[in-house]
Amino acid sequence: MWVPLILMLAIPVQAATLSGRASTVAEWFDTAEEETALPFYQYLQFSLMDMGGKGYNFKAYGRLADDLQDEVDIDSRLYYAYVEKKDLLGRLDLRLGRQFITTTAGASLMDGLRFDYRFLDNYSAKLYGGGDVTYYENYTFDANGVFGVELGGLVYDEVFGFNLSYLQKWREGVLGQELAGLDLSYDIDGKLWAYGEFQYDVLSERMSYALTGAKYRFDNSLSLRLEYLYSLPVFVSTSIYSVFAVDEYEELLAETVFKISPSFQSYFRYVHEMYVDFEDADVFEAGIEKLRTGRVYGYVSGIYRLDEDGQDLGGVKAYMNYKCGSGFSAGMGANVDVLERSIAYFDSDDSEQDETTSTRLWVDAKMELTKSVNLEAKYEYIESDLYDYYNRGRVRLNVLF
Repeated sequence: MWVPLILMLAIPVQAATLSGRASTVAEWFDTAEEETALPFYQYLQFSLMDMGGKGYNFKAYGRLADDLQDEVDIDSRLYYAYVEKKDLLGRLDLRLGRQFITTTAGASLMDGLRFDYRFLDNYSAKLYGGGDVTYYENYTFDANGVFGVELGGLVYDEVFGFNLSYLQKWREGVLGQELAGLDLSYDIDGKLWAYGEFQYDVLSERMSYALTGAKYRFDNSLSLRLEYLYSLPVFVSTSIYSVFAVDEYEELLAETVFKISPSFQSYFRYVHEMYVDFEDADVFEAGIEKLRTGRVYGYVSGIYRLDEDGQDLGGVKAYMNYKCGSGFSAGMGANVDVLERSIAYFDSDDSEQDETTSTRLWVDAKMELTKSVNLEAKYEYIESDLYDYYNRGRVRLNVLF
């Protein structure tokens, strides 16, 4: 992980541009033991562009963290830190260091090397390999590594896009996951968008994930989205969980969004949840949103989940934010959920009705101190019939540079 830092020091910093954000965050909340935790975070995100030459960049993002009361365990983290060279040989991008890898075949936070190559105008290839940050220790890339490739492009006048991907994850020298992915998209004049994402578990020889749907935009400010989701958990082959049978989950979704005016839009969403060992459930959600076209932003919505097994859920959420002048805004919101359960003891025909209400109320504010410095604050009150109540607060100072 020191390689990107060493390379950055080795490259002369001439005519480079530096930009980023530093955020100091202080929180407080009550733990389950009724003690008060005081987590403190210092975030730093920055980009050093064109170091010693055009296209040589260094980007990093991480945090230092500690609980000043020693009540909870909070870790410092390095999210990414890498050196990159853009347009090497005209079409090749190279990236070395800690970085996010995301494909339909899988995702990882990797310490390693990545190549991106563009060819024939509309096609690209990606090749990467390194250590999987989640699992490896002492930089043993060969024992706990992640390796993959992706090929994609745009065809038919750039209305049809595709990406084929393949990924391997190794655990202690054993192939832990082997996945293949395919994602497709089709866009006609910005009105009809069809898409699909598919993941295949090569080791288990079965489909592990599928998402397919379409969205259509009508001429009268109305849009309609239909979607199907299939999901089956994928465990590492060396994990004990890989020998247990797992159930698939399926979901059908229909959503419509109507633009009432430039300032308001409404939506209705229906989801049909399909389970193997439980009864299916239907979820209905509707709401209206006030867009930020002036000083006011807000929304209100309601949701109801109908479960034939006797666990119905109803809830409402609302939020309003008002911008006072050019430098200050404040808001307040509420979430209220009610779970109604029919509990049958000892699998008998007799059941007892149980109702649990959970409430979250909050206020927040943001103040622009200067063009590059702003202060954010949020206070929450959370109450539940099961866990009584507790308070949570956060103050965040952001400095842009």
